[in-house]
Amino acid sequence: MPRLFKIAIPALTVLVALVVLLGALAFGGGSRTPALGDPGVVVRVGLPIAKLLVDLSAATMIGSLALALWAFASRERAYVRSIDIAAAAALVMTLASAATGFLTFLNVSVTPFSLDSKFGNQLGFFFTSIELGQAWLITTLLAALVAVLCIAVTNQTALFFVGVAAAGTLVPMALQGHSAGTAGHSMAITSMGLHLVFVSVWLGGVVTLILLRGIIGPDRLPVVVARFSTLAIIAFIVVAVSGVANAMVRIGTFDKLISTPYGQLVLAKVAAMVVLGAFGFWQRGFLVKRMTGAATQKMFWWFIAIELLVMGAAAGLAAGLARTPTPVSETLNQNPTPAEILTGSVLPPEFTFERYFTVWNFDLIWLLFCGFAIFFYLVGVYRLHKRGDKWPWYRTVLWVAGMGLLFYITNGGINAYEMYLFSAHMGAHMTLGMMVPILLVPGAPVTLAMRAVEKRPDDSRGGREWILKAVHSGYANVISHPLFATVNFVGSLWLFYYTPIFRWATSDHIGHEWMIVHFLLAGYLFVQSLIGIDPVKTRYPYPFRLIQLLAAMTVHAFFGLGIMSSENLMLADWYGAMGRTWGSTPLEDQQAGGAIAWSVGEIPNLILALVLGYQWNRSDAKEAKRTDRQADRTDDAELKAYNEMLARQAAADSQQN
Repeated sequence: MPRLFKIAIPALTVLVALVVLLGALAFGGGSRTPALGDPGVVVRVGLPIAKLLVDLSAATMIGSLALALWAFASRERAYVRSIDIAAAAALVMTLASAATGFLTFLNVSVTPFSLDSKFGNQLGFFFTSIELGQAWLITTLLAALVAVLCIAVTNQTALFFVGVAAAGTLVPMALQGHSAGTAGHSMAITSMGLHLVFVSVWLGGVVTLILLRGIIGPDRLPVVVARFSTLAIIAFIVVAVSGVANAMVRIGTFDKLISTPYGQLVLAKVAAMVVLGAFGFWQRGFLVKRMTGAATQKMFWWFIAIELLVMGAAAGLAAGLARTPTPVSETLNQNPTPAEILTGSVLPPEFTFERYFTVWNFDLIWLLFCGFAIFFYLVGVYRLHKRGDKWPWYRTVLWVAGMGLLFYITNGGINAYEMYLFSAHMGAHMTLGMMVPILLVPGAPVTLAMRAVEKRPDDSRGGREWILKAVHSGYANVISHPLFATVNFVGSLWLFYYTPIFRWATSDHIGHEWMIVHFLLAGYLFVQSLIGIDPVKTRYPYPFRLIQLLAAMTVHAFFGLGIMSSENLMLADWYGAMGRTWGSTPLEDQQAGGAIAWSVGEIPNLILALVLGYQWNRSDAKEAKRTDRQADRTDDAELKAYNEMLARQAAADSQQN
């Protein structure tokens, strides 16, 4: 029965997904013959089916790796079998991606299949020179790489990077489809990327659990399911939020949600998500706590089978939506403004100080990151207080304030204007790299995690184990070293702004996200090396820390002065070509940005100097108290021994004289 179950349920899920997909194509118009350039019924129907197979295989690949990394010990049979499932799924994804790329070429070129050289040259040009073809080629190659790595790698740490590569196969897909032609380009790409990754963790995890039935023992099953439930709930929240954001970008107004086929398919998908959410919360709140008996475990397997079938229906709806015309026109503006040509969005209203707080440009990655970071930190504090341990209140306040500031910088008015104003960009940079870390570092998140997160009794890795593995790794020891942290903090300023990295981070959404991560991490490591509470391998004595800070302040000030006094406009074909008719000139705005780097950037340095001086003073006071207590315990034995040594030396000197 278990063997039949784990074959029949996934197969039935694929069948349900195909049936729902065909229905969605017929309902939404995705399979209709276009007025111009019909590629044929095989391509019209075959392309969404191939894309559905890509989605399902990618989900299985990513979900099985996530389950292996989070739920199983490396010595377990289920761990090895999960990696085998990932390898098989990656191989299927490789073939499905190649087929999807080929059918995409036939669809966009409306070229009939042929074996002649002309067809081959056109196909080669599509995969090597056209962005859409390159995306599918990259997806295919990455999936093939993951398949090979899953066969070769079993070490947990190495497998983590295989998982990162597996998630990377979804990036080209997030850059395709409706996202590319939408006015809210950045929001569409971000929401689609998050949606794909976390749907994959959720759906793929369920598939893997079913495929592992009979391998996970009855005693082990409750533990594994409880661990997966944590991943599933996080995935559900992210999928729900990103799905709503996607719908808002692509539907536009509420009336189109009801009156258009696309909107009605979205509502059907929302209904499936509500059912899945109810399943998940009932599973975690009821089933997981009662999975000790055979009857309850049997109920769980049938329950999860139904959940997977609903997921298959949701996957079919998602694939159908990808081929359904959206209510929001995806046709590019025939008379775009310079700002639209450069950024894909219209120029925001004239900047005023008030608009820094009234204009918003949400970035789902950082909205969710800040929300989860605050939630899990507060849960950790609650756990400590619940068992009677103390945690300083000011650390909690500083952590929440730091995450609140990070949320504003990445979602508020500064984020809305930084693509158009160099001064806004520099203000965001200085805050990310200096002010936010000053608030976050005293929060001591690693110390809190070590005290609040339970240690796992087996060889698997949970939150505590992965954090310890990360902070004690050789890489972490290098980047947290005070010398490296200081050079990275000040050196990356020059490297970033005076190399092509600046253009990439300004004009490309992925580059922009990388920039936020880099400057936030560089600032955090620098502040951690100065005033950090969390343990690190190397930390300089206080006098050297003061020298470290003064050196960074000096280089930082020269950087700001250099930009402020420059007469050459940086990224002139970007900031100078926006077509702004309001505000200062681009060069004046750049010089204002230099002034921000020089003056406002020094305020956090002053705060660091004050905190460093306070810690130094407290350290000396603690050392004095320790010395006094030692003297009291030993009746000043050290002082007496020292005086006796001086007396003997004086006596010896007098005898010689």
